[in-house]
Amino acid sequence: MAIIIKPIVTEKVTGLGEKYNRYGFAVTPDADKAQIKKAVEELYNVTVVAVNTMMKNGKRKSRYTKSGLIEGRAAKYKKALVTLKEGDTIDFYSNI
Repeated sequence: MAIIIKPIVTEKVTGLGEKYNRYGFAVTPDADKAQIKKAVEELYNVTVVAVNTMMKNGKRKSRYTKSGLIEGRAAKYKKALVTLKEGDTIDFYSNI
């Protein structure tokens, strides 16, 4: 089972990467910090200094249709912010 689901590429997380050498990933909810550290180091060949995790609740969603209002909720997920050793970087745009 893969620990890392996908990298989080937003303005805020990209700014953290440029300024503090931190990168964000969506990970499986049952993954712990040691597993996340090992997965990032193996996948990107970098040295991880610290891992911070948080659970993000899903946003409420609603839309109007011909049959009326449809309400729901986006799925919740676990987010990991990974701090890398000075000099290491991850380039998410290299294979585009």
